[in-house]
Amino acid sequence: MGLSTGPAGDVFEAERPRLLGLAYRMLGSLTDAEDIVQEAWLRWSSVDGDDLDRPQAWLTTVTTRLAIDWLRSGARTREEYVGPWLPEPVVGEPGPDERAELADSLTLGFLTVLDRLEPTERAVFLMADVFSVSYREIAATVDKSPEACRQIASRARRRLLGARQRRAGADRQLVDELLVALWLGDMDTVLKRLAPDVVLITDGGANRRAARRPVTGGARVGRFLTNLAHRYRARMSVVPVTVNGEPGILARLDGEIDFVAAFELDGDRVTTVRLVRNPDKLRLVDSEVRIT
Repeated sequence: MGLSTGPAGDVFEAERPRLLGLAYRMLGSLTDAEDIVQEAWLRWSSVDGDDLDRPQAWLTTVTTRLAIDWLRSGARTREEYVGPWLPEPVVGEPGPDERAELADSLTLGFLTVLDRLEPTERAVFLMADVFSVSYREIAATVDKSPEACRQIASRARRRLLGARQRRAGADRQLVDELLVALWLGDMDTVLKRLAPDVVLITDGGANRRAARRPVTGGARVGRFLTNLAHRYRARMSVVPVTVNGEPGILARLDGEIDFVAAFELDGDRVTTVRLVRNPDKLRLVDSEVRIT
């Protein structure tokens, strides 16, 4: 939904999906990203846009600084998080068009790796490599020299090396075959669809039951998922979706959203399953979100 009308509002609304995408990648939380963009709008509405040579650059700078401040203020909360932390998922209808629109930099795996970077390092990398902002503008945003920003971006690239590579054969059919096998309890097929070193990461936060440590190995992950399907078969409904551009599912228990899962693939096998049960991260699952 738009925030305003008029020329100033039109400029902001045109930039909103990009600003939301920047804030979301910085924070890993769509809910908090929405708050950041709302605050950027409040600041935008208090200035005279006619006095700005490049409104888009101004909005990018404000949004980035707000996100950096949020990350620094929330560092202690993240350190105290119960169990594995996963980004808040962005869920859409399945289909190749949507997967093409969502960049590699939106996958849960990439955002999880990105979360290891310091706030300024994260901002510099995203602005340079994802949003193609000049180093001169980045320097003004983070209060460092252009050369320092180039070095920061270079270090970040080395730390993130390989995290954005697309999976060969990451298609809906393979995931659907795995889901059918899980539902039927067909462990032979399940193990054929899981990589031997597959990892299952579940994020339940403080209030939902979930594995507090990653589950590793085809046999253990297969048993975990098969038992889950068997236990809740009569009460659970599952629909195919895309989760941050990857094949995934949305599961409802007794009609209420219970979890969202994304499947990362390499060739014809699933290498990582990321399952989000934390209800605080599922509030916007049914919302239409425009994000770039």
